[in-house]
Amino acid sequence: MLKKIFLFICLYGSAFICFAQNDIDSLKKILASKSPDDSSRVDILLLLGKKYMETDPNLAIEYSGQAKDVAAKNNDKRGIAMALKDIGLGYYTKGKNAETLENWQQSLLYFDSIADRSNVARLLSNIGAVYFNNGAEAKSVEYHLKSLKVAEEIKDTLRIATAMNNLAAVYMMKRATYSKAKEYFLKVLPMSERLGDKDAIGNTAVNLGEIYFKMGNNDTALYYYKKSLEAYKNTVHSAYTLNDIGKLYTSEGEYEMAKKYHQQAFDISEILSAQQDMSNSLLGLADVYSKQNNFPTALTYYKQAESIATIIKAADELKNSYQGLSFTYSELLDFKNAFKYQLLLSDIKDTLYNTETDKKLGSLQFDFDLQKKQGEINLLTKDKLYTALQLESQKKAKNAFAAGLGLVFLIALLIFRNYREKVKTNKILDRQKDEIEHLLLNILPAEVAKELQENGQATPRNFESVSVMFTDFKSFTVIADKMSPGELVQELNSCFIAFDNIIGKYNLEKIKTIGDAYMCAGGIPVPDNRHAHNIVRASLEIQEYITQNNSRKVEAGLEAWDLRLGVHVGPIVAGVVGKRKYAYDIWGSTVNIASRMESNGEPGRVNISAATYELVKDQFECSYRGKIYAKNVGNVDMYFVEREIMVSADIS
Repeated sequence: MLKKIFLFICLYGSAFICFAQNDIDSLKKILASKSPDDSSRVDILLLLGKKYMETDPNLAIEYSGQAKDVAAKNNDKRGIAMALKDIGLGYYTKGKNAETLENWQQSLLYFDSIADRSNVARLLSNIGAVYFNNGAEAKSVEYHLKSLKVAEEIKDTLRIATAMNNLAAVYMMKRATYSKAKEYFLKVLPMSERLGDKDAIGNTAVNLGEIYFKMGNNDTALYYYKKSLEAYKNTVHSAYTLNDIGKLYTSEGEYEMAKKYHQQAFDISEILSAQQDMSNSLLGLADVYSKQNNFPTALTYYKQAESIATIIKAADELKNSYQGLSFTYSELLDFKNAFKYQLLLSDIKDTLYNTETDKKLGSLQFDFDLQKKQGEINLLTKDKLYTALQLESQKKAKNAFAAGLGLVFLIALLIFRNYREKVKTNKILDRQKDEIEHLLLNILPAEVAKELQENGQATPRNFESVSVMFTDFKSFTVIADKMSPGELVQELNSCFIAFDNIIGKYNLEKIKTIGDAYMCAGGIPVPDNRHAHNIVRASLEIQEYITQNNSRKVEAGLEAWDLRLGVHVGPIVAGVVGKRKYAYDIWGSTVNIASRMESNGEPGRVNISAATYELVKDQFECSYRGKIYAKNVGNVDMYFVEREIMVSADIS
């Protein structure tokens, strides 16, 4: 199911704005009278269109079209722009994205010509929404960033919130950026509530619900879904949220509740002719019946969803329909149809993931016809071609046989002569291979090195809980200025070798050194539920090593090297970067916070965050430092690790 992305819904500033709350009959009576001038007539027609927008999009388009005609007679560019915007909104509600984009592009040009920057931001965001719903993420981001730039220049809070909301929706497309999307949405939600904007509240809340649902937190997801439903009450957008709630109940096995919400979504969508939501509701119902092993009923709903998705050319809905139909036919032992829909599924997947950058605009008409790869070849033509190739091959084989026979003896001699050379070469290659593998294991974790050798690449991975340690020598620049380059490198190398040995002892992964800074992590690339305990023990041993090493230095009349060390625990992304010189690295806010733990620590101490403390407080005695400001992070609860708690054995 495509995620909804928020659209600006404008109020029409005019002398007749007082009629926005009057009933439709009153507006029609005023329109039928001869009293309104053309300018006022445009405003009334726009108000009527707005009244029908969510209950009857066809009438909304009709009234907005009349407003456009009246405005065009008087060269009222603002009126034309507003009418085109509302016509596009009507088509958007109906799921006709080509017509939507055509009208919004024209509206944008008119607003730009009269320097109405507020509505320019509005239309840029709306156009980005159309691209987003069609899967063109890069194009969507382009328009939302343009909208955000204009909104910030004119200091428009509503439009800033909308642009941020829509950018967050794009971040939702990849699991690796869920946290970024959640961060944006949680900022936008209170802004939308202060503005009292129901559409923005509903959209932001449903997107937050989807993030929490995908992260497995169903209770929080349901909280935000219901918040969205309350904001979307009695509107076409509620169908989307109802379908999301249905999916949540399906995942929990509460099938009757799931059917109830999907059916409500379908009923609302059908009344308002919102075909994309209708298709998604039918898919939801089909999935529920499939989960209940009621495959004949599931098949009926999948076919209905496919029919609607085919008409509106909704690629994602088609993909889900094909997938459901292939599985259902397979369960019904109709393997012919199962294979048919598996081929269609393969084609639509290729189209979705390989040709999205080829979508173009032509004469302001959005091309929603996804380019399909040729999936079948005419059997008759294939048979003829195969026969011709076979005859040609036989002819060539006869001619080549005589020459080939003569070469066999010569080849045999060459093979024998080269045999001993190959044996010798293979031994050399085996030895070199072992050396290369050993070198690779010194650079990368074993699991990552293996994946790199087997696949030619290593896939980046998300880790939910990883401990990260940073160390840094205090006043290193001053110390370095007093030592020769050779002495400096030798001393630094001795320290880092000692650090390597200590973290290896506790199954930690060295990430990198930068100058005098040392970085390692626990719980990657193989998850380990004791990673926090291990990294704190290693941290204490590293500080103990530095203390002993400084004692030897002082005795020798040398200057001591004091070490700051910080640890934080949280989610990260890990992977291999580079092509010529591989490097295993980690990214995410957890890394930045760990660095702040080090920079806000004290020499000779192990400084940890509250997140780390909660994991190790039963094994280590810690002293609370209070809330300390960390650059670019804010106030953070920090603790010094004093010592490991030793558990004495009972003696009977």
